[in-house]
Amino acid sequence: MLYASLVLLNGDVYTFNPRQPRAEAIAVFDDKIVYVGDDRGAKGCVGPTTKVLNLKGKVVLPGFIDAHIHLASYGKALSALDLRGMKSIKQIKEAVRERAKRTPSGAWILGRGWDQEVLEERRMPTRWDLDEATEEHPVALRRVCGHVCVVNSKALRMADVDESTPPPKGGRIDKDSVGRLTGILYEGAQELVLRAAEPTEEELVSACSLACEEAVRCGLTSVHWIVSSSAELRAIKRVKDEGKLTLRVYALMPVDLLDHLKGLGLWTGLGDPFLKVGAIKVFADGSLGARTAALRRPYDDDPSNYGMLVYSPDELKELVVKAHEAKLQLAIHAIGDKAVEAALNALEEALRRPTKHHRHRIEHCSILDEDLIKRMKGLGIIASVQPHFVVSDFWIVSRVGLSRARWVYAFKSLLKSGIVVCGGSDCPVEPIQPLLGAWACVVKHPIVEERLSVEEALKLYTINAAFASFEEDVKGSIEVGKLADFVVLNEDPFEVDPNRIKDIEVLMTIIGGKVVYSKFNVSA
Repeated sequence: MLYASLVLLNGDVYTFNPRQPRAEAIAVFDDKIVYVGDDRGAKGCVGPTTKVLNLKGKVVLPGFIDAHIHLASYGKALSALDLRGMKSIKQIKEAVRERAKRTPSGAWILGRGWDQEVLEERRMPTRWDLDEATEEHPVALRRVCGHVCVVNSKALRMADVDESTPPPKGGRIDKDSVGRLTGILYEGAQELVLRAAEPTEEELVSACSLACEEAVRCGLTSVHWIVSSSAELRAIKRVKDEGKLTLRVYALMPVDLLDHLKGLGLWTGLGDPFLKVGAIKVFADGSLGARTAALRRPYDDDPSNYGMLVYSPDELKELVVKAHEAKLQLAIHAIGDKAVEAALNALEEALRRPTKHHRHRIEHCSILDEDLIKRMKGLGIIASVQPHFVVSDFWIVSRVGLSRARWVYAFKSLLKSGIVVCGGSDCPVEPIQPLLGAWACVVKHPIVEERLSVEEALKLYTINAAFASFEEDVKGSIEVGKLADFVVLNEDPFEVDPNRIKDIEVLMTIIGGKVVYSKFNVSA
């Protein structure tokens, strides 16, 4: 008889398998589920070397999957200045000044998380503000959304950026009324400076390892990891080779690597259960927080501004068609309705070519309307959404007006139309915890009609996210034959007051039948 390597007993298991919604026990052999049912049946799988865990009635769900996360950036942010929640430019300057005291002269000071919407001054910081904090260190502080940063004068000098520097494609270099650089860089222009502050290979590997450790503490067993460069991809591979990749990675590659992937004949899904080639990530526009998301009508609080498209419609179509024909999934960042329309036009052109199940995605799809949703459904496009945005974007009505705000983050409308919707954090833009995203879906959406049930919200981070990576047959639910990826919680999200979903603790994370995180005594 073949005995299980791991048995979980006395659990309250939500399987997300409609043929067997609930269970109390699970048996695992190697990295796969071999039994789901009651304790009596699972005990029949116990042998002399079986590890048996008594869950003492705790809730078990399929392992969480984050469908949109910048894990390397998160790892780097853990050691950078955390500016989230700061209420004034004065407070930001003080944080920089304090960091400068314990940073060698000439070394970079990096930070992230400021938001001009909550600052007392009601404006973005400038290079002159940062110069007051330190002139001995180059400083670069990214806005919470990551689509704009402010740098000091020393950083501009080190990057050889001055008033004559032309903005890169898809970027903007801000200047004041007399033509002086303000130190504020939008979208692609950020790289003019940030490339001078790139971490070493060892620093990048360390950041990736640290981020993975934090991710499994939050119950994540898989991530759709948005990769920013070939160097970052090499770092992930090295983390895996060194045995430190504790969770499964579906890599969303930057469009800069499209020609390399195509030339090597690599396609979506190639890899192994812990590291796979995923989609090609393409930016169509910016963010609402930076007012760079491309809108059909101008911003209500900036009537001369329509945002910005990164590519012309023809350029976007060319990229999308190239990726599609190379058998690579598309993940198109499109926040404004104009960008969503451009993305759909490009995808429609690509889908004129014969293909198997493409499962192309639009990331964020923040501002929609009924026609755009119908087009997404008709083309079979997946909506990859970031639910915690509804908490952070408290200013949305003033930014885009009441009529458009009705269609911002239209979670329920997308699901009701039959579109597959998957959920991600966009960490470090938003907190990494999936349960915070689920809570936001259920209770925090300002449009009550767009709120989700608890089951709908949790499926964004399980079976729906698995579908978005072509992996619904191996993960996303607890079924015999699937990978043994689970999360154990201290409370039942289906039973607690919905407002308390965000307070539920992850007690254990199991990936491939191995406990990778635990704060719970589970002796049999």
